[in-house]
Amino acid sequence: MTNNPYDVVVVGGGIAGLSAANRAAQQGLKVAVLERGDGPQYLCNSRYSGGVLHISMHNAKDPAEKLMAVIKDATSGKADPELAGALATTAGRAIDWLQSEGAKYIRVGNIVWQQHVLAPPRPIVAGLDWKGRGPDVTLRQLVANLEKRGGKLLHLPAVTLMEKEGQCIGVEAGEGAAKQPFHAKAVVLADGGYQGNPALVREHMGIDFTKVKTRGAGTGVGDGMRMARAMGAQFSELKYFYGHMLSRDSFTNDKVWPYPQLDELGTVGIVVNDAGERFVDEGLGGVFVANTIARLANPLSTWAILDHAIWEGPGRTARIPANPQLANAGGTIHKAATLGELATLTGINAAGLEATVAAYNQAQASGHTAQLAPPRSASPIVPSPIVKPPFYAVPLCAGMTYTFGGIFTDGDGRVMSSRGAPIEGLYAVGATTGGLEGGTGGGYVGGLIKGVTFGMRAAEHIARRIRGEV
Repeated sequence: MTNNPYDVVVVGGGIAGLSAANRAAQQGLKVAVLERGDGPQYLCNSRYSGGVLHISMHNAKDPAEKLMAVIKDATSGKADPELAGALATTAGRAIDWLQSEGAKYIRVGNIVWQQHVLAPPRPIVAGLDWKGRGPDVTLRQLVANLEKRGGKLLHLPAVTLMEKEGQCIGVEAGEGAAKQPFHAKAVVLADGGYQGNPALVREHMGIDFTKVKTRGAGTGVGDGMRMARAMGAQFSELKYFYGHMLSRDSFTNDKVWPYPQLDELGTVGIVVNDAGERFVDEGLGGVFVANTIARLANPLSTWAILDHAIWEGPGRTARIPANPQLANAGGTIHKAATLGELATLTGINAAGLEATVAAYNQAQASGHTAQLAPPRSASPIVPSPIVKPPFYAVPLCAGMTYTFGGIFTDGDGRVMSSRGAPIEGLYAVGATTGGLEGGTGGGYVGGLIKGVTFGMRAAEHIARRIRGEV
């Protein structure tokens, strides 16, 4: 134990990893963070995020009983009860702890889920604008805090977990001849998922990576998953991702992603393919629709169809609204006085589109959208008729932010083995973990709050373990 001996080595320098590192260092532990990215503003999903700490679009400081019900509903009852309980009971303390670390929050009016937005906030504009915004400022503050506490942030890729008699005793990091061991009493995997790895995305989700837009930083390449698997870790369902509908122009126009997301258009109106046919229940939300689009034979053949009332209503009310931000950013928006003319502009089958809209409008007016094929849920997103010209068609694609599935842990972040017991000395937090989010392709709980909460909990358990209290 003479080479780089630490109490804790954290793999990944996003908000989950830095929360774990700082909370451990606060308790007197010697900590190192291994981050494969370079420079003081290395890329990660935390930096790209909108900066809102919430639980399934609810105030993360709501009573735990309410939050547990919210998580259960958002994930269609699939969230692991222990993980849901851990998040619900600790989220409020996590928000306060992050503030004590120097994070600053603003509130956005009376919007219940935007009561803790990292400041300075992101501007209400399309495109990628993260430098100097709340998440970026907060991460840099956490790095500074860690260094003041004697911790280190090292720009090295983690390669292999070190094992002795079934216990994790450290990690090897670096490349080639420069690879070196980092012995530790505990290792925390916080590398952000596997959405940046085309082979893993195809293997576990059956998705053609080239036809889905990477909406996040794309830096999560599955290192943690690979290393944990070699130690016999248990994994949750790996099928789904968190993401949104985006403009198809995002493949060629960097001004239209990661915002505006187009969920408010497609889920209040309808989503069709080139044949003019609906293929998904839009009422289940944008994350569900994005997952469905990504799995089509041709994910680049879908459209949001809406009328002027939707364009001027929900199209304007999103946090970063498609109207007018998509147009301002140069995104494609087709507009016509009739559905037939709209079909001509887009190449959508006119007869199919007209029949689909007519059937949808009739079902919406009679309150029988559940009888459509596919059904259209009336909750949680209420459908609106498509009757007021002009009519709009916006070309869509699925944007993948991060993976829902991953390493399965207990409520304190301990990695569980395939035999159902914790792997001694090995923890995982943040988007590299699974078991909490997912549901049927929806089930978004919240990336930042999940990372901070479980980063804290893992660090606190490690400290208790080293002190011999557990």
